[in-house]
Amino acid sequence: MTAEARNISHTVTEFILLGFPCRWEIQIFLFSIFFVTYILTLLGNMAIVCAVHWDPRLHTPMYILLANFSFLEICYVNSDVPNMLANFLSQTKNISFARCLLQLYFFFSLGTTECLFLSIMAYDRFLAICRPLHYPTIMTIKFCSSLVIFCWVYGFLWFLIPVILVTQLPFCGPNVIDDFLCDLGPLLALASACVPIPGTVVICGTMSSLLIFATFFYIIGSYTLVLRAVMQVPSVAGRKKAFSTCSSHLAVVFLFYGSVMMTYVSPGSGQAKGMQKFTTLFYSVLTPFFNPMIYSLRNKEMKDALKKVLGGS
Repeated sequence: MTAEARNISHTVTEFILLGFPCRWEIQIFLFSIFFVTYILTLLGNMAIVCAVHWDPRLHTPMYILLANFSFLEICYVNSDVPNMLANFLSQTKNISFARCLLQLYFFFSLGTTECLFLSIMAYDRFLAICRPLHYPTIMTIKFCSSLVIFCWVYGFLWFLIPVILVTQLPFCGPNVIDDFLCDLGPLLALASACVPIPGTVVICGTMSSLLIFATFFYIIGSYTLVLRAVMQVPSVAGRKKAFSTCSSHLAVVFLFYGSVMMTYVSPGSGQAKGMQKFTTLFYSVLTPFFNPMIYSLRNKEMKDALKKVLGGS
């Protein structure tokens, strides 16, 4: 970084998150919608965590991974939604420089962890369906726990370099972020208004693309092998059961990756104005909301466990 860039670096002490600018009445309406969605997301994912914890029949690798994934979704929505809700009721919509970078780190680290969990869950289904005889000896509780620890630790290490690079960027002039959270693309755009930062944009884009595409193609490859194995199952009932265990996971994968690829494969590349906030909203707020319904609707064991948790018969 040049001496001039160092002198202007961090002259911005806070950012303004525009969120969804509209009339006050509509702001209140949006607050109500997202608040209800937020509460239902927390309750739905907590119900899955409790169901797996309390039902001994679900103490298997597949459900242990699902419980951790649901806990991850709880953390994920808490990294952005509470601040978004507060901004709906705020007149200033300010966020400090330190809080913005902290939100950036946790939001992206949890997103990275989600990519890793989806990959590990695909690996679990691949072993269960394509290598059923070896599954009990490979996917033990101990090995499953190691995979869970790997996802959490590596997820929070992967995005350290981009965040450190962002802390070194010069934010000298505009401080308005047209989004509801401190997202990577808008921050790079603000810094680019001060001095050219092609190196940082390339590094952040490369790391985002590498993570997204590597995990996505691994998941698609795993399920291609799974579907091929399912089609070779002789009985219709067997094929239906095998497919039902995978269809919910695939639905979550396409919901999550579809919107993520639109947003982060090339951060700062100049998407259509206002488009990024809606794609971010979809995978960071709506996908965690739909996950409990997707994972429980086609899974009889999970539905039975959730009935016990919710006090049903």
